[in-house]
Amino acid sequence: MRTLTEERRQAIITAAAELFQEIGYERASMDAIAKRVGGSKATLYNYFTSKEALFETIVRTYSANFMTEAAASLTEPGSESRSLEQKLTRFGELMLQVLTGENPALQIYRVVVGEAGHSDIGTLFRESGIRQSMEKLAQVMDEAIKTGELREGDPMFFAMQFGTLVKAETEILLFQRELPRFTPAQIKQMVRNGVKMFLYGALPRDGGKN
Repeated sequence: MRTLTEERRQAIITAAAELFQEIGYERASMDAIAKRVGGSKATLYNYFTSKEALFETIVRTYSANFMTEAAASLTEPGSESRSLEQKLTRFGELMLQVLTGENPALQIYRVVVGEAGHSDIGTLFRESGIRQSMEKLAQVMDEAIKTGELREGDPMFFAMQFGTLVKAETEILLFQRELPRFTPAQIKQMVRNGVKMFLYGALPRDGGKN
């Protein structure tokens, strides 16, 4: 058997990611991926035991990190001194920087959304990093509930609500053929909008007097 190399493994991941984006998860076969990267299907299986395993690796490589990098900020040195608003703002900015940046994260996410209705791709996506990241965010919500920064409620539900609010202004990208690029200033504003909506809601404050 040929010696497995990291260079070859990365080439397979790149070729498969491109093919999934072009024709979707269900239509992409291991045969087609092998043809795209060059080499035999047998060699491909030496690196990845199934298409599902290959896709899971792609999700971890390109897409799940839009949550895992953000989640890491919740426990990084110095995070304990930040307010809830500061923690959520940093989390949101890191998440959107990856999701809207120069990498296939959003394109792979679009593949997931498009295929989730007729395969287990959505479960693969969630289990490849999203679930653990949301659990970390839920822990922050739980701590905020205990300190009185948030009202009583389900921490995981709060985490899901916040994640949805931060991504709200980028959801339109799922329906566009050409993907625009957001500036750092635009990302900061979108996150600011999401954080404020989560913490303060849409009702006028001070009885509508300001």
